[in-house]
Amino acid sequence: MRILVVEDEDRMAELLRSGLREHGYTVMAVPDGDSALALVREHTFDVIVLDLMLPGTSGWNVMGELRKMQNSASVLILTACDSEQDVIRGLESGADDYLTKPFSFHELLARLHCLARARSSSLRSVIRLDTLEIELLEHRAYRADRKLNLTRTEFTLLMCLINEQGRVVSRAELLQLVWGDTPPSGRSGLDSFISLLRKKIDLPGERKLVHTVKGTGYSLRPHDEWQSESPRPLQ
Repeated sequence: MRILVVEDEDRMAELLRSGLREHGYTVMAVPDGDSALALVREHTFDVIVLDLMLPGTSGWNVMGELRKMQNSASVLILTACDSEQDVIRGLESGADDYLTKPFSFHELLARLHCLARARSSSLRSVIRLDTLEIELLEHRAYRADRKLNLTRTEFTLLMCLINEQGRVVSRAELLQLVWGDTPPSGRSGLDSFISLLRKKIDLPGERKLVHTVKGTGYSLRPHDEWQSESPRPLQ
């Protein structure tokens, strides 16, 4: 599940980012509402964890813009605004859940699991590309009925690529989405993980799906659909 954390307090943002990643979520974090809106226009998120008291564009205004955009992400408001009036206003503005600070991280995880279950009833549980098939809920992947024994990192990389299938995903973007501020050591770290993923997906004789665009990034698409394209910058 792809989560966007919108939180201006550095320590809290890092706590959320690292904690959620440890539980297998793909997480991006931004410190203000304007950055959040810029990201949701370029990327797809399953859940947005949104603080209300933000610099610049407030969380309330972010909620309003998301509603205007008809964005499909579930929104969990996480804020110190704990009055009954604020809770009612937050839920009526379109938020799917409301959690006040201070909070239990285990409760946050439980709330996210509930949102994931609710989304699974309306969203597709399988993504297919050519002969590649990904079972989202089970975290399993197959190529032409051959099970791919992917590590958690490889599966996360694959999800980052297939969520943006058809375009080039920049190296910087992949590093941020998968590892955040702790990228793999060495300049060739990302290349090594991509190489391992490619060896499992693209066996000899199969149509190539994982493409390297020299100097820019990577793309997931059938070979005959390949075309030169520049990656969108990571906001």
